[in-house]
Amino acid sequence: MNRNRWLALGALLLVVAGAAVWQFAAPSPASGAMPPIDPGDTEQVALGRDVYAAQCAVCHGARLEGQPDWQVRLPNGRLPAPPHDASGHTWHHPDSQLFAITKYGIGPFAPQGYQSDMPAFEGVLSDAEIAAVLAFIKSTWPREIRQRHDSLNRNAIK
Repeated sequence: MNRNRWLALGALLLVVAGAAVWQFAAPSPASGAMPPIDPGDTEQVALGRDVYAAQCAVCHGARLEGQPDWQVRLPNGRLPAPPHDASGHTWHHPDSQLFAITKYGIGPFAPQGYQSDMPAFEGVLSDAEIAAVLAFIKSTWPREIRQRHDSLNRNAIK
């Protein structure tokens, strides 16, 4: 594995570790601060598909495929937008983290000084729209991935 891939992997692990530390500060379904995210709700998924196309696809891809070489740093030191399909790592994070990162941006969940092109959508999207986007994304995952993610959510709520 070349040096850039090792650096990207290290940065990704730092972001994941930072997100884990902040997990308890993120809104959780149990607190009532986050709307339900239901990939089985056809109306929510349809809204999410539309919002995703308008707000997210420009970076994360129309088919949730992410930007090319998303694990390799760009010349500016930032990582490209990751995929949200099953090939990415989105499903490795509970709903509460995904919701909070989408609403507030990655900054509060990353190590100090970490920079990302991911904007905060607070004030741009409503909480219901953020939940709908996440429901849409989750609706595209294979059954096995959704089951693993559901288990992750159950453990995160404890």
